[in-house]
Amino acid sequence: MTDATPVEPAAPTGSNRDDHRVDTSLEPTTAELPVTVPTDPEASTVEPEAKRGALPFWLELPLLIGAALIVAVVIKTFLFQAFYIPSGSMKETLQINDRVFVNKIAYSIGDIAIGDVVVFDDPRTGFAQPDEGVVDAALRNLAESVGLATPQSEFIKRVVGLPGDSVELRANQLYVNGSMVDEPYLAPDALPPSSCPGSDFGPVEVPAESLFVMGHNRCHSSDGRAFGPIPIDDVVGKAFVIIWPPSRWGGL
Repeated sequence: MTDATPVEPAAPTGSNRDDHRVDTSLEPTTAELPVTVPTDPEASTVEPEAKRGALPFWLELPLLIGAALIVAVVIKTFLFQAFYIPSGSMKETLQINDRVFVNKIAYSIGDIAIGDVVVFDDPRTGFAQPDEGVVDAALRNLAESVGLATPQSEFIKRVVGLPGDSVELRANQLYVNGSMVDEPYLAPDALPPSSCPGSDFGPVEVPAESLFVMGHNRCHSSDGRAFGPIPIDDVVGKAFVIIWPPSRWGGL
């Protein structure tokens, strides 16, 4: 019997010839990609937008009010404050019921100069603050910060003398270091007859670290003639603009 000759398998034909091709791509197929299973069922859950919404209005309103109060207190304490003018001692520059803005950091970055209009702590000895509760004090501070109430312990006047200066009034005419000072800001009726109290005053030398201040309405102003020079440390800030009423907007 003749040995059978091995028969070579026939090559695949047609569309079947791709069936035995080897995929040399290095990228795994979708079936080969690893499957990540979250250990925490809630980790893959997206919280609905409704659950992350804003607070209810009745909870949000107190927070907004509280934030506004904090901002107002910070601004009043460190930066700017509105002051209400209760008297005519600075007429005609400042009228009764005017509101002015005071820059509290002006003298942290600069020096006080002759002619500056400054707000300072009440220099009168023994001046007593009225007793008030915490709520009343908070409301008063808020009203003062926006100029709706007059501060209870501050004055506003113009600087006319610096440390070492000699200040004098002769028949209501101001002299500093012996030289007459032109004061165009004085009220028209600020130079009454010499019978007006304080129309003749001094000379007084301003001590170190002190200022001499005076009002514009000389016959109706409690100023340095009454309480003397004031410590520079008592200055609250520099008044720089009238903010109310709108008809009187302007710088000082």
